[in-house]
Amino acid sequence: MEITFDGGKVITAHMDGGHIIRTDQPIYGGGEDTAPSPFDLFLASIGTCVGIFVKSFCDQRKLDSSGIKIIQNIEYGSSGLPEEITLDMKLPSDFPERYKAAVINLAELCKVKKSIVSPPVFKVITSENI
Repeated sequence: MEITFDGGKVITAHMDGGHIIRTDQPIYGGGEDTAPSPFDLFLASIGTCVGIFVKSFCDQRKLDSSGIKIIQNIEYGSSGLPEEITLDMKLPSDFPERYKAAVINLAELCKVKKSIVSPPVFKVITSENI
């Protein structure tokens, strides 16, 4: 992955496979709010990661997932960092009772969540750009 500085506070991740993720800062952070902030993308990755596990589960069982929503609530501490993240899976009334515990357990499989619970070692280095 290559990260480029694209003017103002716009920072872009150029990923393998050709995907591009653009970020910006909100107006109060000196940006122009043209894209989500990196931290907003990080938070969104938690809910969307859980979502893909739930969606795949439903697809495998031929369950209609169109009525499912995940509401993500975040409680912040005095440091401004998240202290508690709640993922409330809103299931349709006709969702099979026998699968409700399973969709809760799927949240444990999310790689983003696992990376937070068991964080990697970060190394920041410098080298010359040639």
